[in-house]
Amino acid sequence: MLLSKKFDVPKELSDKAYQAVEIARKSGRVKKGTNESTKAVERSAAKLVVIASDVDPPEIVAPLPYICDEKKIPFMFVPSKDKLGSACGIDVAAGAVAIAEAGDAEKLVKEIIEKLKEMRETGKSKKE
Repeated sequence: MLLSKKFDVPKELSDKAYQAVEIARKSGRVKKGTNESTKAVERSAAKLVVIASDVDPPEIVAPLPYICDEKKIPFMFVPSKDKLGSACGIDVAAGAVAIAEAGDAEKLVKEIIEKLKEMRETGKSKKE
């Protein structure tokens, strides 16, 4: 997927994202799937959006990064829709998950958001 290449994240960070989704599912609130995630972003109810980069066709999740940017909501890509589905507690793959309330994952979500900001700032400065 072309969009995911722009925002590749290290395996360590994607593993933390799966962990944050799982913890938030148990102690907070997550929105599962592309439609629910999109609604959460449009309503500015999402703290972090996690998007699977192996969604086929990619057009299913393509609008999410743009909506997230518009609403100033951090987002990231992870490699596996299957692992994302498992992390949010469903038996099927999930193209996207929005963490609405982090619960016990609050510290982890903040850490992920900070790392994403650093990566994007570093990426921008390299282009300049």
